[in-house]
Amino acid sequence: MKFSLASVLVVTLAAQGTVASTWFGNAVYNKWHQTELERWLSDNNVPYPAASDRKDLENLVKNNWNDKVVNPYNSWDAKTLQNYLTLKGYEAKKGTEKNTKSLAEQVKSYWTETEESANQAYGNVRDWIFDTWTDSQLKAFADKHGIPVPQPRERDSLLKSVRENYQSAANKLSETAAYPGDWLYETWSDSDLKAWLDERGYPAPQPSSRDKLVASVRRNARIGSLNAQSAYAAASKSAANAQQSLSDALLNSWSDSQIKEWADKNGIKVPQGSKRNELLALARKHRARLYGDSASATVSSAYGAATTKAGNQYAYATDGFAGYTNWFKAQLGFATDYASSASSAASTKASSSSSSLSKSASSASKSASSASSKVSKAGQKGYDAATESARKASDYAKEEL
Repeated sequence: MKFSLASVLVVTLAAQGTVASTWFGNAVYNKWHQTELERWLSDNNVPYPAASDRKDLENLVKNNWNDKVVNPYNSWDAKTLQNYLTLKGYEAKKGTEKNTKSLAEQVKSYWTETEESANQAYGNVRDWIFDTWTDSQLKAFADKHGIPVPQPRERDSLLKSVRENYQSAANKLSETAAYPGDWLYETWSDSDLKAWLDERGYPAPQPSSRDKLVASVRRNARIGSLNAQSAYAAASKSAANAQQSLSDALLNSWSDSQIKEWADKNGIKVPQGSKRNELLALARKHRARLYGDSASATVSSAYGAATTKAGNQYAYATDGFAGYTNWFKAQLGFATDYASSASSAASTKASSSSSSLSKSASSASKSASSASSKVSKAGQKGYDAATESARKASDYAKEEL
């Protein structure tokens, strides 16, 4: 079969279509209203002539898209670049701590955002624009726009309802929603806007005005969402690891009869003549029943649907970004209001997940031990290891969150 050059070209381009979706001018901003193009340029401090037509505005956005959205680290200062490397578990190469060009190259090695992922994200703003909002801010938005929210108003249901009604809320106001205007933040006070920036290490614009504050929050909302997704992933992994370590140690401390007794109480069938390794394998298969809901599921539920699009790895860590971690702890239930009581409540609650695991393990161990008079020395060591694992998980949560 013969193929013409034209047919080969068509097949090749089709195969590359997903990677190069902007090749034919399909960049998400091509569909934006002219006011949205102007808004984005203004937010990102890109000057444009007052009499610019749509095509000129699109070209300006296109020329600045990579530097402002896809690879924003190219304009970060040395401290911000180092914070990023620190969170990723790396240290800046010796002698480059203040060299922004070198630091940017190092950050580039661990950066995951691409033109395609950014294009997809801005094509579905509602999926992430609310990720960094507090529960009270979500409730205020829902009330303001008459959005019904199921009771009780938990974060999952709040996010779901707000996202589903985002477009209709914009339509009722005759506002744009692809790159939303100031209407999105009408329920935020000026202090809310300043707090959001301050807690994430972004300096408030000077001189400060509401328009400039909103512009700064809106401009950094995408990175804020990626931060939240990364923090959730780290917390979830930590909780899951803690649970697995704890349950392994607990199960190893049980005798065969104790495992059988636990299995019987939980309606788990144990084949006759099962050897210890088979009993342990069966117990691990149903390990979630040791505690009811798993620790990772608890974290996931607390954070809610904000991680629907999780997968990108990006977050700031220390110093100027400490406030951001307080916010995340608030979303996990570590504090009820990150703006006022995150510091005290977070420290109390930061270890709640690991603590509850330890208590559950202790309770389960005591119950199972009723069949025997004394836990063996090996069993005691296993349980001690479980307790230590829970403690380390708690310490990790306090440090990372």
